[in-house]
Parts: sequence; C-alpha cells; structure tokens
Amino acid sequence: MPISRDQFDPLALVVDWLDACRLGELDALLDLYDERATLECDCECVYLTGRNSFAAYWAPKLESKIVSAFILNDMNLTGDGVQVDHQNYEGKPVRIHFRFSPAGRILHTSCGPLGRCAV
Repeated sequence: MPISRDQFDPLALVVDWLDACRLGELDALLDLYDERATLECDCECVYLTGRNSFAAYWAPKLESKIVSAFILNDMNLTGDGVQVDHQNYEGKPVRIHFRFSPAGRILHTSCGPLGRCAV
C-alpha cells in the first residue's frame, strides 16, 4: 500500500520509534504500533501480533540495550514504507522495514541481520 505523505510523515514516525527504543520507553514504543500490527524478526525467527507479545519481546531488549544501540545508519523511503539500517540493542547492524496504517501507525515491521539477507 503506497504511503500518503499528506497524512503523516513516515520518516518522523521511524525517528520516534528509534528515540523510544534509545530511551528505553516501552509504552511510548508500543503506542507507535497499530492495534493490528505484526512484527517479524528473522534474527530470532519470531512472528508476533499484538501489544502484549510486543511488550514481552521489547521489554528485555530495552532493559539490556548497550550505549550504541538504536543508532541510525541509513533510512530510505520505499514504495510501501521505510527501510532502516541501524544498530540493534546489542549494537549489531540490522535492517528493518516498516509498513504503516493509513492512520499513521506502524502496521508491520520485518527485520534481520544486515548483510545476511534482504528484508
């Protein structure tokens, strides 16, 4: 689904996502997701749906993140979202692709180690 940039700024939403992760603000992070959102993580081979499963996934990562976690390396608009290369909670390079709902919330994320596979 193409992004209507008249409705919201997808790049700003991703920056908000990175900021929430960097600051360890779990509730702020979860609030960025649509209620129907899904998360696909190739790093850990998990597929999640819903706020509770997202909270269980993100809470330990945000609590144990290193200082260089969630640093942005590259960000690009794609036909259906935003692709981001950043350092994960362990400081390892990952690529994540965000898709958004028409209301300007994160509808789906898929991530994987950078360089191993295209996400």
